[in-house]
Amino acid sequence: MKRIRDLARLAGDAARQLTLPLLDTTLVPPATHGRRRVAYLCGERVDYELRRSRRRSIGFVVDATGLRVTAPRWVTLADIESALRDKERWIVRKLVEWREHARRRERLTVDWRDGAAIPYIGRTLTLRLDPTVDGTRLRGAQLWVGLPPRAEREQLQHAVQAWLQQQARELFEQRVPQYAQRLGRRPKRLMLSSARTRWGSCGADGTIRLNWRLIHFPLDVIDYVIVHELAHLKELNHSPKFWATVQSLLPGFEDARQRLREYPDDITVS
Repeated sequence: MKRIRDLARLAGDAARQLTLPLLDTTLVPPATHGRRRVAYLCGERVDYELRRSRRRSIGFVVDATGLRVTAPRWVTLADIESALRDKERWIVRKLVEWREHARRRERLTVDWRDGAAIPYIGRTLTLRLDPTVDGTRLRGAQLWVGLPPRAEREQLQHAVQAWLQQQARELFEQRVPQYAQRLGRRPKRLMLSSARTRWGSCGADGTIRLNWRLIHFPLDVIDYVIVHELAHLKELNHSPKFWATVQSLLPGFEDARQRLREYPDDITVS
């Protein structure tokens, strides 16, 4: 436990949110371009890939595949291990950050099959396949799709996401006017977005785009993104006046904003 607490201090907020094993290298795909080795950094086992090259110094890269070390051919293993110890705090922090990133991304991953769970406006739906169903129908906590149980993954994904996009459009068209009226400003256009890097955006021309994937979130989180973008109609920045506008439309928005941050950090509100 002491080692975990020490690592949490090194990794900051990301480490404190971990729910998976801290450095579970069994989930890291094996490298194919170098030699696999093991180091013990901050008291934890870390598998890494060692590559030799013509570079003049030892380099470190931490990404979704784990730790990769590139070193000149003439550098000894003892020198490499010494360099690893010198950088161990940085390496462990970065590994923890990537582990947290993967955990957040898993929360928006759907296993496209009969019986799979799918998050929908703060609750969980169960996917059911039945070729006798006409299209896609929501019945209680089950989402019925008119496909055979052994339908292709891509076919099921396409059908369900088309339904989700329609639900998102209808929900946005209901919620946006409510907050726009309170703001005293209306967007020029409201568009559905499939962006991979933003939950929402507001253009200088007053066009608001909202990511249809927001349909996976609870309503208060969806409202936060809507209000965030509407507030840009008055303040096209993130100044204190902007946040005061958000607060006036959605008191206590901070909780929803924090929960949104628990999801993949390469999809943001801008």
